[in-house]
Amino acid sequence: MNICLYGASSNEIDKSYISATEKLGTVMAKRGHSLVFGGGGSGLMGAAARGVYSAGGKITGVAPSFFNVDGRLFEHCTEFVYTKTMRERKEIMETRADAFIMTPGGPGTFDEFFEIFTLRQLGRHTKPIAVFNVGGYYNGLKAMLENAAVQKFMTEQALKLCFFTEDPEELFDYIENHKSDPSDIGSFKYIR
Repeated sequence: MNICLYGASSNEIDKSYISATEKLGTVMAKRGHSLVFGGGGSGLMGAAARGVYSAGGKITGVAPSFFNVDGRLFEHCTEFVYTKTMRERKEIMETRADAFIMTPGGPGTFDEFFEIFTLRQLGRHTKPIAVFNVGGYYNGLKAMLENAAVQKFMTEQALKLCFFTEDPEELFDYIENHKSDPSDIGSFKYIR
């Protein structure tokens, strides 16, 4: 399975996030999955890629050509796709992925997650989405989504479109066992 991973590019974050995400990458490769990611060599993108690389997995990096600066991109990708724009980058990552993982990150990561979550809610894909909730980083996001459902800004059913965990094995169990029925799409949104 090709798994798209979104995450921070910062090396200034607590090292616990980096080590947890590197372990996630190792588990991904050991379970026979390939990584599709934004191509970064630093932060959690780099950590995931190092983990996959250390376990002999396949890695596809996708980045705009203006990111091609020494030391910025992960140098051991099996394949690297250069794009002209960030939008093109996201589209290629989405198209090549069979599943999505969001690790801790900032605005870019949130943008990627919410776009893929929204597309899932609208029935544009049926791929599993998992949130790697290292140290409870995304507890606030989970609470916000739950509140949106309570306040009727989204359906309760839509909450089931993404799975939160900080356990890599549990995360891949969810992805590998995910069953999606496209006929359920109507229950994910209020517009019918």
